[in-house]
Amino acid sequence: MNEINRLVIATGNTHKTEEIRKLLGPYIKIIEDLKSYPEIDEIEETGRTFEENASLKASAVGEFLGENSLVLSDDSGLEVCALSGKPGVFSARYAGENASDDENRKKLLQKLNEIDSDMSDWSASFKCVMTLVKGSNKLATFEGSVQGTICDEERGENGFGYDSIFIPEGYENTFAELPSETKNSISHRYRALEAFKKWLSEV
Repeated sequence: MNEINRLVIATGNTHKTEEIRKLLGPYIKIIEDLKSYPEIDEIEETGRTFEENASLKASAVGEFLGENSLVLSDDSGLEVCALSGKPGVFSARYAGENASDDENRKKLLQKLNEIDSDMSDWSASFKCVMTLVKGSNKLATFEGSVQGTICDEERGENGFGYDSIFIPEGYENTFAELPSETKNSISHRYRALEAFKKWLSEV
């Protein structure tokens, strides 16, 4: 597998960065995120799909940092069947701009109870799309997803985002109840990064 000296993650979300560090640490010497580059303005996620947003973020950071920079972006979210795939690309701001994770979860549970109070179909999936660029050149796109269901109350102290209300398929615990090592071996982000590592081994 080719070793990368330095990779910049196009996010200011430290939770995402830490997950990626745990999964890619053995292969990449230095992993930074946008906290290391405060001069980069916030990138508007105006895409209609995860892939569009991932490309927007990676391209903007790659062009700013220059042709020798290797940048990996991540756009991910929760798609709930009963809500016709929402919140989707709006997962981080489902309850409004600058909404907290707690506010987003509460709105999701409220909407589900309004539409399907019997919990006949609270199935959902987490999806992750990553784009890798070198400077302004797009190199590859990687995808991962995990199926599961939404539970009717928050459970667990680990994780972030919607982890405390998402039960992955084959488990009885939410992502937030599972040890981080377990979550990081089945999550949508893990699966996208596995595709990235496979790509690294082939180039």
